[in-house]
Amino acid sequence: MVFWKRLFSNSETLTSSPNKVEGELLELTDDSLGQSRIVFSTERDIDLYELEELCDAVGWARRPLRKVKKALEFSFLVVTMWEVKGNRQRLVGFARATSDHAFNATIWDVVVHPTFQKKGLGKALMKYTIKKLRSDDISNITLFADPQVVDFYRQLGFVLDPEGIKGMFWYPR
Repeated sequence: MVFWKRLFSNSETLTSSPNKVEGELLELTDDSLGQSRIVFSTERDIDLYELEELCDAVGWARRPLRKVKKALEFSFLVVTMWEVKGNRQRLVGFARATSDHAFNATIWDVVVHPTFQKKGLGKALMKYTIKKLRSDDISNITLFADPQVVDFYRQLGFVLDPEGIKGMFWYPR
């Protein structure tokens, strides 16, 4: 069972120091995880190998690290979710968004480590990401979802094909 002591309102801010992540704190108590602190951060210093391990844990296909690095550099928003236990921290969630910096943003690469799934943390990660985009006055937020997670995003307020708009894709042959 998950108990959240703080969730984005009056949340504690952790400051950066050696072995610490700067960000907003979410206290999590879960019998299977023990006492953990979950920290959401928008700092961009991400170890690409740690991100690759997270993506491997959920079965995503590997992507060239040079391209992942470039995608991170050109993202409008990068959100990471960290488990902090004592002096140890590990990346357990990630999302990023691209944007025109005015009206629109698209969320990409939402991932939560399997150990932390089904505990409300994916929902918390998405709400945090949306909150950050809305704080930059972004009004139109889109994403692409695999069929098995469409219902998850529906619960967060996303809808399929609003106003009958049909997305189109071009892929190299």
